[in-house]
Amino acid sequence: MVTQAPANTAIPAAPPPMQRYGYEQIKSNPPPPPPKLVRMYSESASQPVDYALKETSPYLGGGRVVGGRVLHTDKASSTYDLVEKMHFLFVRVVKARDLPHMDLTGSLDPYVEVRIGNYKGVTRHIEKNQNPMWNIVFAFSRERMQASVLEVVVKDKDLLKDDFVGFVRFDLNEVPLRVPPDSPLAPQWYRLEDKHGDRIKSELMLAVWIGTQADEAFPDAWHSDAATPVDSSGAASTLIRSKVYQAPRLWYVRVNVVEAQDLAPADKSRFPDAYVKAHIGNQVMKTKTVQARSLNPLWNEDLLFVAAEPFEDHLILSVEDRVGPGKEEVIGRTIIPLNMIEKRADDRIIHSRWFNLEKPVAVDVDQLKKDKFSMRIHLRICLDGGYHVLDESTHYSSDLRPTAKQLWKPTIGVLELGILNAVGLHPMKTRDGRGTSDTYCVAKYGHKWVRTRTIVDNLSPKYNEQYTWEVFDTATVLTVGVFDNSQLGDKGANSKDLRIGKVRIRISTLEAGRVYTHSYPLLVLMPNGVKKMGEVHLAIRFSCTNFVNMLYTYTRPLLPKMHYVRPFSVMQLDMLRHQAVQIVAARLGRAEPPLRREVVEYMSDADSHLWSMRRSKANFFRLMTIFAPVFAVGKWFGDICMWRNPITTVLVHVLFLMLVCFPELILPTVFLYMFLIGIWNFRYRPRYPPHMNTKISQAEGVHPDELDEEFDTFPTSKNPDLVRMRYDRLRSVAGRIQTVIGDIATQGERMQSLLSWRDPRATAIFVTFCLIAAVVLYVTPFQAIAALIGIYMMRHPRFRHRLPSIPINFFRRLPARTDSML
Repeated sequence: MVTQAPANTAIPAAPPPMQRYGYEQIKSNPPPPPPKLVRMYSESASQPVDYALKETSPYLGGGRVVGGRVLHTDKASSTYDLVEKMHFLFVRVVKARDLPHMDLTGSLDPYVEVRIGNYKGVTRHIEKNQNPMWNIVFAFSRERMQASVLEVVVKDKDLLKDDFVGFVRFDLNEVPLRVPPDSPLAPQWYRLEDKHGDRIKSELMLAVWIGTQADEAFPDAWHSDAATPVDSSGAASTLIRSKVYQAPRLWYVRVNVVEAQDLAPADKSRFPDAYVKAHIGNQVMKTKTVQARSLNPLWNEDLLFVAAEPFEDHLILSVEDRVGPGKEEVIGRTIIPLNMIEKRADDRIIHSRWFNLEKPVAVDVDQLKKDKFSMRIHLRICLDGGYHVLDESTHYSSDLRPTAKQLWKPTIGVLELGILNAVGLHPMKTRDGRGTSDTYCVAKYGHKWVRTRTIVDNLSPKYNEQYTWEVFDTATVLTVGVFDNSQLGDKGANSKDLRIGKVRIRISTLEAGRVYTHSYPLLVLMPNGVKKMGEVHLAIRFSCTNFVNMLYTYTRPLLPKMHYVRPFSVMQLDMLRHQAVQIVAARLGRAEPPLRREVVEYMSDADSHLWSMRRSKANFFRLMTIFAPVFAVGKWFGDICMWRNPITTVLVHVLFLMLVCFPELILPTVFLYMFLIGIWNFRYRPRYPPHMNTKISQAEGVHPDELDEEFDTFPTSKNPDLVRMRYDRLRSVAGRIQTVIGDIATQGERMQSLLSWRDPRATAIFVTFCLIAAVVLYVTPFQAIAALIGIYMMRHPRFRHRLPSIPINFFRRLPARTDSML
């Protein structure tokens, strides 16, 4: 374990970097310019400067980022060109042999201590073994090295004081530099020396080299910048390493319960009130009870579940009888292994099968033999792989492919992410009387989740780790979250990792081949309002590998074919999405180190479907922003009709008459106008990925009580009076929404009633008008009719009346179905 030595440890003077590391020093680069704020999409979406995105120009991979390109100045730059190159001293401790007997009993409990300056790494001790094997890699950050000599000491673990066995000393001037794709450095046997510097018989196998984070030993190494005395016992060593996780492939389990045959309930004097209960793991679903009771009930219902490969659970179906309020009895049960169920990747028909129902408890052996094959259930079961399993919110989906791999399309590009550093992080815990954080980052895209190493006790951590994903669709989202590791303290596994913030980046908003280097604010909504928890610095690049396939994806359906051939209801989607998130969280929580449930749920937006007054207002204002141009055009046309600006009105009349006289120019004019607007807006195009916006989210001026309601548990944990007040408020808001929806429905029903003879007089008038209009339009040129209508609409105000027009009066008198509402 890597620990920091006491402060009074003697630290030799450090030589110059060139002499210390034995390789050519990289030319020092001038400090990058300060970050600049980027332009928002519109002025209405602007937010406080402290919450805005900042564009940076860091030095990545040996070169500076200028104009979205990395200008390399280091000839030895590797494929890790989206992160700052960091050098580490790697020490691989493999094994030892022929160690001497140290105790009076002749036993030896050896361990190895690797020391450089004021940092040291300690392996675990192996009891009673003179030829131990460790195979552990230590990594010491170049920035924190305070000495030019590396010491590897072998010691014997004792109760009072550990005994010295021997040591090996290395001069860092002689340590070789290894740059991938060079082969790993082969470990060698080194003779140990005693306290007097004399060679002894014992040997230690080591490999010592200097490398970067591109080294394959980097993820599994124990880092000096990620380990401190808080985990000196070694219990939490695996909790701080960087790892790549593969989320399980999820399948929909579709169970069509057709019927049952020859049921034998316990009470022979009555027909059973039967239903079928099915469960897979923690997922439980039931069919409806049959109205016409019989011993051969017919349900024909679909039950849907989510299952993950490899299939570990069983599908358990039981036919139960509701014998009374809150009392059920199991009539029969069958257990079906999931790996025995047929897989389906298309919309072909699955043949049904009969399964035997067995009694849950055998009371009489003769009766069991008699009834064993008498009860049966008719099922149609399959594993549907033609769907995209919604394991996350559809708006933020990172993978739209179906589960069945044979349906996957070729890749269209590669997404590269460099997690550089974080600055200004808010302290999430206290240690030794001061605020601190033990942070790590998690990135999720497709089936691949990645986790950086945990940087302990640092509010400005440097990660400099780079990851790569294949891209199959540009309408997907990369999510990066920052968390505080709460497993390193005294509470251990009982505490939850705290969320610091996250960033979403849609791939379709990225230009191909460009490097985006921005500092993203980490904004978190808390019960007391929105709070900035710091900033995370990312470098992102999307590289297109097949331009034709990428353009072709814009013509394909967003979801796989089965979502449209056999669609799910909204209730089913919500239930399946929730179950999918729970399964992914359970599977990733079994990895080492585990990706905890709170992390998976936060990254997957598991609670986005819950009610929130703030989200409702945000969506309402989003809708108003969408319709704002329509309202603006209506206002502009009203000013034209009212002759507010006579010159503009006359020009509009002239343009209108030209289009009427030459109707073939209407569509070309419309498309030419949209083309010119698009070309004009090109100069104002966004040059950065979208990010969290507090103004759009209605998070700046939200009422504290609304925030308290949003953070309430489900079901609620508040007192009844507060719940009653919030319920009344919700009824008021929902009442206004219901009124608006009802008004829209009323207008549509009035349109339908024009020809439905619901009002015979109104329909007769409208039918007569249609006949007259058909005759007039047949004998009158279309240009004349269009010109008269347009001029009438734009007539001068002196020819207008304040009362509604005849068509509006007629339409408002049409009947709707409001009379049929209770």
